[in-house]
Amino acid sequence: MSLRPFRNIYRKKTKVINVGDVKVGGDNPISVQSMTNTLTTDVSATIKQIQEIHQEGADIVRVSCPDEESSKALKEITKNVQIPVIADIHFHYKRAIEAAENGAKCLRINPGNIGDKKKIYDVLKAAKDNDCSIRIGVNAGSLERDILEKYKEPCPEALVESALRNIKILEDENFFNFKVSVKSSDVFLSIAAYRQLSKVMNYPLHLGITEAGGFVTGSVKSAIGLGSLLLDGIGDTIRVSLSDDPVKEVKIGNEILKSLGLRNRGVKIISCPSCARQAFQVIDTVKILEEKLSHIKTPITLSIIGCVVNGPGEAALTDIGITGGGKGNNMLYLSGVQSEKVLTSEIINKVISEVEKKAAEIENK
Repeated sequence: MSLRPFRNIYRKKTKVINVGDVKVGGDNPISVQSMTNTLTTDVSATIKQIQEIHQEGADIVRVSCPDEESSKALKEITKNVQIPVIADIHFHYKRAIEAAENGAKCLRINPGNIGDKKKIYDVLKAAKDNDCSIRIGVNAGSLERDILEKYKEPCPEALVESALRNIKILEDENFFNFKVSVKSSDVFLSIAAYRQLSKVMNYPLHLGITEAGGFVTGSVKSAIGLGSLLLDGIGDTIRVSLSDDPVKEVKIGNEILKSLGLRNRGVKIISCPSCARQAFQVIDTVKILEEKLSHIKTPITLSIIGCVVNGPGEAALTDIGITGGGKGNNMLYLSGVQSEKVLTSEIINKVISEVEKKAAEIENK
């Protein structure tokens, strides 16, 4: 028995683009992204980090290409990873061309920053020739000077005007394989900008709260900002920006989607905060199970509740459940039905065994 959301989120239907073999937009699953923080020129370290990011559940990864050595390093990197790589490009059009020619499946650029039309044309030709999409990345911290002078400060209208200006540059060159982002470190500014932009264009949107902060702060800000937009049906791909290990960005991104019923991947644990009623150490148990079950990619719901007040009710809605009982006799539920008593000392091993068994059953259907 799987926990189902009470409401289905209506999602705006956007144009579908390809980022390598990942389709973004339309009815396609909302993809999760992260970005490496290794030196791109350190090829082995970058490959290793991309593999870790992918293993955690990322669909796409972004790599910074600040110089020629970095953009040319993509040739070896892209050959040794299994997810599409986005090249992060600022200002220098030759880096974009090199990245497209060396295996990048998307270029993160602002066309208006590239320079004259000839340079933009050359970048778009390289993108077309190499089946490479583009992300127009508008950021409140790097708006065009004339737009800042017009609005005096970053505001939703300024971000949207910048986005529409850059969209027109691509459309005028008959290039339509792109997505758009309008990011800010301010949650309210980001939400308002994305809502405004979504009303006036139909290209897929990449969501993010940029420079959100450390793990706790950044996770909370991202959950509020991205969650609000996703509940509005806005967004086709997301990135949680944390001053931390990029693997954690993927974990939080997936958790945001899972909490809204927009992605089913891995074990979803419903657990109580624990109190004096708990019959076993809930917090320690959940921490261990999160680590021990991280290899499970099959969607399974698991409830870990320390007492019988809410335990049976939660267990009735999950695939597997443990409810604390007296004298170390805890109750195991399978598909919402009482199965057997489990000693406190055996909870971890028993739950892992049942989750792995359930995953195998689902995969073999």
